Amino acid sequence: MKTVIKNKILYMLVVLFMTACSTDFLNITPRDAFSDETIWQDPILAEKFVSDIYNVFEASNSGFTEQMQASATDESLWNHTDAFLLLNTGAINGANEGWGGTSRWWERMYTYIRFSNIAIERLEDDTKNGISDQGAKNRLLAQAYFIRGYCYHQLLRYYGGVPIITSSYDYSKDPSIYEKERGTYEDCVNQIIQDCDEAYKRLGDTQLEKGRINSLTILALKSRTLIYAASDLHDHTKLTTKVTDLSDLSNKLPLLSYTTGSQQDRYRLAQAAAKAVLDAGVGYKLNYTEPVTPSQGKLNYKSIAMGGGSRADNIDAAASTDILYARYFITEQSSTHARDNGPNGYSNWGGNQPLGLLVDDYEMNDGTKFDWNNPEHKANPYKNRDPRFYASILYDGADWKPRNNPLDPANQIQTGTYDLIVDGRVTKFSGLDTKQGPKEAHNGTWTGYYIQKFIDPDPNIIDAQAKQFVPWPYFRYTEAVFNYVEASIELDETETARSWLNKIRFRAGMPAITATDKNALREIYRHERRIEMAYEQQRFFDARRWLIADETLGRKVTIVKIDATFKPGKSLANIYKHDESIYNYIYTPQEFNTKENRIWKNQLYFLPLSRDEIRKNPLLVQNPGYVE
Repeated sequence: MKTVIKNKILYMLVVLFMTACSTDFLNITPRDAFSDETIWQDPILAEKFVSDIYNVFEASNSGFTEQMQASATDESLWNHTDAFLLLNTGAINGANEGWGGTSRWWERMYTYIRFSNIAIERLEDDTKNGISDQGAKNRLLAQAYFIRGYCYHQLLRYYGGVPIITSSYDYSKDPSIYEKERGTYEDCVNQIIQDCDEAYKRLGDTQLEKGRINSLTILALKSRTLIYAASDLHDHTKLTTKVTDLSDLSNKLPLLSYTTGSQQDRYRLAQAAAKAVLDAGVGYKLNYTEPVTPSQGKLNYKSIAMGGGSRADNIDAAASTDILYARYFITEQSSTHARDNGPNGYSNWGGNQPLGLLVDDYEMNDGTKFDWNNPEHKANPYKNRDPRFYASILYDGADWKPRNNPLDPANQIQTGTYDLIVDGRVTKFSGLDTKQGPKEAHNGTWTGYYIQKFIDPDPNIIDAQAKQFVPWPYFRYTEAVFNYVEASIELDETETARSWLNKIRFRAGMPAITATDKNALREIYRHERRIEMAYEQQRFFDARRWLIADETLGRKVTIVKIDATFKPGKSLANIYKHDESIYNYIYTPQEFNTKENRIWKNQLYFLPLSRDEIRKNPLLVQNPGYVE
């Protein structure tokens, strides 16, 4: 009984105590959240806020997404679903935008624009922050300005002019507060350049930790923005001359191109911006005066692709100097690029498969064009090619990682069908990396090829199980070289352009370009950029801004079929391996329209604005050729 009384008294005391302290209890500051005011009074919290804005570069927004942008170009074919079908057949519209690559998500970019605006507003106004260290404040501002500029550059190159918002909005129940019309193309370019200049002014030569921007990153964004702005797509005369079948193009030109000014002047600005990058950086092995050996050229190119993220033998970590900004993958968020794209015979998924169109564009090692109509080339299509081919593409007979499969002790890619003696009889054996192979056949190749670029060659990394740590390069020094070359060609400075092009080719083990004609050099440059920058989210935009998408992206998918028959008096039993002394290999290039019957429609030069975004903001104008 005494125990019961004591418990009742204790209960009443607890209730009285809680009642008396209820106000204080409710006023406790949460430990897992901070008020806006608290964040900007504390330099550590302010830095964490800005660090969070870097999530715009998160893994799903890098080029290592499972559905690569390359499969929306003449680089690759998506193996699995029909994700790219609508885009690659010109059937997208505002209600169905087709492939949903995260790098072009309108809402995503504006989310990070808003975060950047908040940081800029708080840090620019001394009454809204308590950070006394001006250097620390400038470093944070530089990052916020850069990321805002980057987001606008992403939107601009997909959609043309977009609403320019440089301040954060307070919450309002009035939806008209958030309605804003699209800025002109020129105004958007100016905004990006202004953000770059602000970022550069505030950061200077300060070196931030790995994974954050630096002065070269800022200059690289400026260079890319200005070379795009100078391109034919954004010159109203060249755009309307090329695109004549969109009735609503003329009254929307300010959203898509410059309507005044000189294209030559714009190329001068682009040339100067690119030269600023070249002068401030060093790149990687661009000091050769003659071609390196093919084997060294392959190694140089593979080392650049690894970006310091591979421990494989002979890979040069110093090649990371070519990267001006990258997404670096740590243990918790590493890349599954190899699993997503490697051969099915290695239990990988074979997602984005190289097209014959790309493979055929790799020159012979002597600088001549590869041609299926050349009997020597057709008999040995993978011999004596541009060294970059061997660091980018996995093809039939290519040496690769240990397969740990008794059916392939030679560890070679098998994408064909081959004579083989089994149980005393000649049969046809389907290669381990085909859609008729014994392992995960649904992941096999349609095209006869697999991606090798960006896959770590380290034999200790089993692609289907282990993740790799190869960084995704958002900006490379080499891209700035190309920007400089492009502007120089258009400004008739062909000798300068040729000199810089040869620096890239010599590093890759390719012979010098000797052409002097401006038009010929332009075509050579575009080819060189296609090869060097393959799978780096360049081709999607390059083909558009050069107004050549109809003759490049609009081409039919091409593949290769491979069949190997025994040479007279030769045979092989039970276990296949690539052996040209035993087999005659027959390579048959052909169109493949079963999965995607690709066509080009001119409205695809710009992507459609989402119908949902237009309904939220009625002041938005849809791009030409699309139903709203």
